[in-house]
Amino acid sequence: MSKGNFYDMEEKKNNEKNEIKALFRRYKEDKSKEIRDKLIEKHLYIAEILSKKYSNRGIDYDDIYQVACIGLIYAIDRYDIDKGYEFSSFATPTIIGEIKKYFRDKGWTIRVPRRIQELSKKVNNSKMHLSQTLQRSPTVEDIAEYLDCTEEEVLEAMEASKVYTPQSLDITFDSNNDDKDINLADLIGEEDLYFNKVENSDFLLKTMNILNKMEKQILIDRYFNKKTQVAIAEDLQISQMTVSRIEKRVLEKLRKEAENTMTI
Repeated sequence: MSKGNFYDMEEKKNNEKNEIKALFRRYKEDKSKEIRDKLIEKHLYIAEILSKKYSNRGIDYDDIYQVACIGLIYAIDRYDIDKGYEFSSFATPTIIGEIKKYFRDKGWTIRVPRRIQELSKKVNNSKMHLSQTLQRSPTVEDIAEYLDCTEEEVLEAMEASKVYTPQSLDITFDSNNDDKDINLADLIGEEDLYFNKVENSDFLLKTMNILNKMEKQILIDRYFNKKTQVAIAEDLQISQMTVSRIEKRVLEKLRKEAENTMTI
């Protein structure tokens, strides 16, 4: 990647990040449904990444994704931009909490009629849709009207869903001569290769904003373009010692920024 393309990409990301911050500030002031929908759309990728992390565990991916989207909505409603931390860092535990709660509460251990199973799924999906539309938790009457069924049928589906309880992901197993027990969650599924990039991308963009132009160029040349300090010094017409000193300063800034991020 050339320096020009990198700077263009960085500028584009910064512009989008600033746009999202502006949307959150506007949403904090007037709670507009239009702004809320834009924020949901811009952050659906987080729900998708986290849903894939919990797929292939006995529940359909689409159901997990719907729950993750509900968690995303909750996160957007609760997020306070003035606290200073990135939204993705705030939203991730909220969404994971909703997914884990769904796994805990929604596993069919007792056979119920397919009609009730299908209606139960429709009820869950309608809750997410109505939560966005009404900007509040829907009532049984709201759900019944939306699904064109009776309130008794909705209540029946809700009651039937209470038997949907899978084995806990926190259950532990003997690790055979190892002092540390193993959780079920450690034995199934796998980490998404791009999962950590959500927070890493936020961290990198935030840190780049505190560097001056020369610091950015040296960081990019050293760790993206793989140039030596001597080559960078020749390009910038400065001494190799100056490049080394600036590089150490940049790494120290990165270290302090990482420590500050961990304490939030």
